[in-house]
Amino acid sequence: MIGPEPQGTIVDANGVGYHVITMGPDLGTTELVPLVFLHGGGPGCTAWTDFGAVAPLFAERRTCLLVDLLQYGKSEKCTISGPMWDFHARTISDLLAALDVERADFVCNSWGGTIALNLAAKYRHNVRSLVVTGSMPVFRGPMSPLPENGRRGRKARDAYFGGDGPTEPKMRDLMAALEWYDADAIPDETVALRFEQSIDPDEMELAARSDSPRGEWQDLTAELGEIACPVLFAWGMYDDFLTPDYPLMLASMVEHGQLYVMDKASHHLQEERPQHFHSVVEGFLDQGDRPGVTDAT
Repeated sequence: MIGPEPQGTIVDANGVGYHVITMGPDLGTTELVPLVFLHGGGPGCTAWTDFGAVAPLFAERRTCLLVDLLQYGKSEKCTISGPMWDFHARTISDLLAALDVERADFVCNSWGGTIALNLAAKYRHNVRSLVVTGSMPVFRGPMSPLPENGRRGRKARDAYFGGDGPTEPKMRDLMAALEWYDADAIPDETVALRFEQSIDPDEMELAARSDSPRGEWQDLTAELGEIACPVLFAWGMYDDFLTPDYPLMLASMVEHGQLYVMDKASHHLQEERPQHFHSVVEGFLDQGDRPGVTDAT
């Protein structure tokens, strides 16, 4: 369950506007580095829809920055040209500079996790540690092709916006089929929030365009080998996009990668089981700069 979305602010990140919600202690008032949340890429996703159930638990101790990614939520609906993950990593680094945050921990779902992995590879000074859930940074599986050749999310997006267009029942069906283990547990308010955001005129216009406004897809195989910070891949046992053999492969590709698989969870485990997710991730974050682990700087 999530409550009303807190008031956020628009932050200029070197020419693009990011919507950011701040929770917990004020920046600079705690020794713990800030915790940045980057959400997934499904229709209507925002920082609050994806993390509103769990962020208040982290905000009891940590400064939490919930970021609407560009082209989502209340952030700018700019057109992206060139390699997409490079663009997002650069602008997230610019956002941190605008917020006067040199270094942060990141908790990320799906689309946001791929962005954060690229950020950790190319802007090491910005990332202390990463928690990544349900992301697809490389285009192959360890033993077999990816489900629908990695296009399941794009096909679901096309189906949602296609036909007669978005509806609240279509949003519930999408979430039930691909994002939640227990369809009966999907909160009505989350469905409503996702639906209302998905019919934002600017988001609808992006979805209808055929000129690749999201940028060029990138495979990050080489980048994963450049990541020095600790990475926890937290996965749902029943993720409908990528089964747990995939993040096990990712963990082996990262110098300090590890994997946690949560039972009775799918693609949005941080929403499905927020207390369980919080306990696992908080323990990982508390390890900090462990002896013997290469620092991100």
